[in-house]
Amino acid sequence: MDIKNIYHIAQRAMGAQLVRLNATASNLANADNIASSPQDAYKPVKPIFETKYFDLIRKRGISTVDAVTVQKMDIDPIKEFKPGHPMADQDGFIYRAPVNIEEEYVDMLEASRQYQNNVEVISTVRALMLKTASMGK
Repeated sequence: MDIKNIYHIAQRAMGAQLVRLNATASNLANADNIASSPQDAYKPVKPIFETKYFDLIRKRGISTVDAVTVQKMDIDPIKEFKPGHPMADQDGFIYRAPVNIEEEYVDMLEASRQYQNNVEVISTVRALMLKTASMGK
């Protein structure tokens, strides 16, 4: 991996947070899904992050993060007895998506703040570079 500069570090971190926001949006969009079997119930997804180090030299402490994949969580659906529901199985059960809406909102806020922090890093570095360039005039 080749991390070229601070902009590249922030760009990769912003990309990872965008994946996180998309996963959260998918979970929230499917939070009320109902299925007639546990196999068909929506399973929440979470991104898997991996730390990437500068020039493969970990001693320098310069790193960023990548979202390497998005995995379905191994959580059982919520089984609910509703015999009159059109999606109920032969035993009268429906299966709801096991999405914790409050947890997803917190995750969404955290990802959004991390994204904003990286935007601020880019803005600050740009401003400092402009000030440094103007010192020579």
